[in-house]
Amino acid sequence: MVNPRKVDAVNKLSQKTLMSASVQPMGRVNWIGLWTHYQKEVQRFWKVAFQTLFAPVVTTLLFLAVFSLALGRSVETVKDVTFEVFLAPGLIVFAIIQNSFANTSSSMLILKIQGSIVDLLMPPLTPGELAFGFIAGSVTRGVLVGLLVGSAMWLFTPIEIVNPWIVIFHAIGASMMLSLLGLITAIWADKYDNVASITNFVITPLSFLSGTFYSIDRLPAFWQTVAQLNPFFYMIDGFRAGFIGTSDAPLWVGVVVVGGLNVILWTICHQAFARGWKLKN
Repeated sequence: MVNPRKVDAVNKLSQKTLMSASVQPMGRVNWIGLWTHYQKEVQRFWKVAFQTLFAPVVTTLLFLAVFSLALGRSVETVKDVTFEVFLAPGLIVFAIIQNSFANTSSSMLILKIQGSIVDLLMPPLTPGELAFGFIAGSVTRGVLVGLLVGSAMWLFTPIEIVNPWIVIFHAIGASMMLSLLGLITAIWADKYDNVASITNFVITPLSFLSGTFYSIDRLPAFWQTVAQLNPFFYMIDGFRAGFIGTSDAPLWVGVVVVGGLNVILWTICHQAFARGWKLKN
């Protein structure tokens, strides 16, 4: 006669064996899930590459043409380089930050409005992995836009890189900062109008008042001080220094400001995911 206790013990042992065999440990980082999340973000803008990658090139070239024609003759040189050479790096960063912010803000807000945010939160991804997937995808778009814009400008303006490490740091740092800011904005926002208000009243004014189209040396002392309080100024000034070799502010200050703000924004973004702030109904 079969002992029921032995049968139950065998069944439990079999179930544990099957579970241990089917469930593979992911380790400290879920690399498969993180890579899948990153691929989804890249494919999202890659499917409409003409709009997300090539349209910014046309827009930025129009800025270069208009400002060169309007101011190029009255302002022939800035910091011992032609006005076009001075202007081009600022416009490249301008394109990077605009597209980086748009990528994360639109991606997260669409998930919230469509009600598919649960599909993002259910997979076994940590708050850091969720945030990193968004940021990595957005930085990829920002850097690609920067490369395309820079290549297009090189055809019309004799720009050349004199310090590639400074250029790389500020390109990635600027893209990361605006990606984090866009993600935080989308988590906070309840509708598209909320994101549009941040774009219109924060991102665009800071971009135009950051020395993109001029050197702050030409400003009165008071406005120079105001400009130096703008974090966007350090992104553009440092990136431009990698092309023309000079900057309005010490490069180490720009590195500290860009790096420090990225750490602060990353902490805020990580905590938002960890606590489910405005993500879980």
